[in-house]
Amino acid sequence: MDEVTGAQLIAEALKAQNVEYMFGIVGVPIIEVAMAAQAAGIKYVGMRNEQAACYAASTIGYLTGRPAVCLVVSGPGLIHALGGMANANMNCWPVIVIGGSSDRNQETTGAFQEFPQVEACRLYSKFSARPSSLQMIPAVIEKAVRSSIYGRPGACYVDIAGDMVNAKIDRASVRFVSCCPAAPVSQADSREVTKAVKLLKTARRPLIIIGKGAAYARAEREVRELVEVTGLPFLPTPMGKGVLPDDHPNCVAAARSRALLQADVVVLLGARLNWILHFGFSPRFSPHVKVIQVDLCAEELSNNVRAASALMGDIRAVVSQLLESLKSESWRFPSDAEWWATLKEKMVANAHMSKTLALHSTVPMNYYTAFHHISELLPKDCIIVSEGANTMDIGRTMLLNYLPRHRLDAGTFGTMGVGPGFAIAAAVLEQAQQSSQRVVCVEGDSAFGFSGMEVETMCRYKLPIIIIVINNNGIYSGVDPDTWREMEKMGDMTTIAPPVTLLPEARYEQVMTAFGGCGYLVRTVEELRSALQESLKNAQMPSLLNVLIDPASDRKQQEFPWLTRSNL
Repeated sequence: MDEVTGAQLIAEALKAQNVEYMFGIVGVPIIEVAMAAQAAGIKYVGMRNEQAACYAASTIGYLTGRPAVCLVVSGPGLIHALGGMANANMNCWPVIVIGGSSDRNQETTGAFQEFPQVEACRLYSKFSARPSSLQMIPAVIEKAVRSSIYGRPGACYVDIAGDMVNAKIDRASVRFVSCCPAAPVSQADSREVTKAVKLLKTARRPLIIIGKGAAYARAEREVRELVEVTGLPFLPTPMGKGVLPDDHPNCVAAARSRALLQADVVVLLGARLNWILHFGFSPRFSPHVKVIQVDLCAEELSNNVRAASALMGDIRAVVSQLLESLKSESWRFPSDAEWWATLKEKMVANAHMSKTLALHSTVPMNYYTAFHHISELLPKDCIIVSEGANTMDIGRTMLLNYLPRHRLDAGTFGTMGVGPGFAIAAAVLEQAQQSSQRVVCVEGDSAFGFSGMEVETMCRYKLPIIIIVINNNGIYSGVDPDTWREMEKMGDMTTIAPPVTLLPEARYEQVMTAFGGCGYLVRTVEELRSALQESLKNAQMPSLLNVLIDPASDRKQQEFPWLTRSNL
């Protein structure tokens, strides 16, 4: 009789579904699951916090289209991972969370870390289940993987009772399941395609908005052809950057506010009219704007703004349909249209304003000066991870992307703390592919604090990630050391220190050097350029640049100053 354990069944089932990566923190009762996964050929990355592990696993799903696993212990371990599951669901990224749980014969008795895990995960996932027996493990794993990538991608949870991990069963009695195929591809209704083309041809101020759904769908070739055949201006959402290069002549990101406000026909390609796009509402959009919406999720169509043409289907397939129709009619938006002149005027004005701020030579630096010099040195093919408030907002406009799926940020859920986990996942992929592409993680000092201990993970696996902490001593803004010392003299800091402040000039680079990585304290442009150049040359270990900037530095004046997070 050929006996296998529950842990072996889990590992073999994952491998059969082409799952290649597992991130997690081991403990009772899932240590053997991680060991079995490695034995089956799955790469295991041990993290320092379950949230970061789940962020990393979901990043693999976004970058490859196939989910990775986040492996966690019962109770608190699973609860910590819920943040990552929610983030994956909101971003529409596939991930599988496998959680150990109490033994079945101890349910309701107050077992160690007993918690209603399956029920809890239903709020944070597309699918949540516990195999009823060892025989059913492969089938449940297959359904979880399939559910994570079919339809709108997202998180799925599989609960494994502690007593099932080491229990044995005859292999012949197990219901093995073959690998689920790639998600089915659907096309839009041809009548809606005809309607969309008619709307585009009559538009005076058309605009294409490229979302991260287009990046996930690997639609870059089709989208580029659509833009170049039609001559239409396009605007990427934050993680839609790079589907077409940011320096493409049709990119109007530098005139974002004007493009959104004055467009009369908007083509949404894998983007949602949520807070990132101001819901499609006035005053950010014209109240009369007509929306052509391309989305694979029926429930998303006409959300917030009624779509003038609703094209449900795979983005690559639907864009191909639009192209076929537009090519047959030989239509192209005129390059000398007044709309183009209006957009280019604003782009020039905004570029001039940003350049003026970037060329300030004062010490401490402002955001624009720091990003200007960082952007001059970063390789065009690097993967940029970014999070923070002003750090992420300003960085999006100044750190350009030239390739698809090469920007990872706080995303739809606006989650802080994602950066190190995202960077680790991207670097692990680059390491496996033996790629020379670098991963650069640009963090606000507040954002870095959420998952900063993951620098030990980076050092342990020798992942040459470059972390750049833009340190303004606070959340949004801070105070300088002299002001901090004066406040300390005034009494209890819990009642005096502004809630947005952090310890001035904290030595974050020493966190990296504590684990064997390279750390740099940066105050000047010369120090910034030198440290970044040295870090780019170092392909053996991670580096951290602690860039001290003016605590009062802020974004340039916005067209809508009453909206505090307007340029996401």
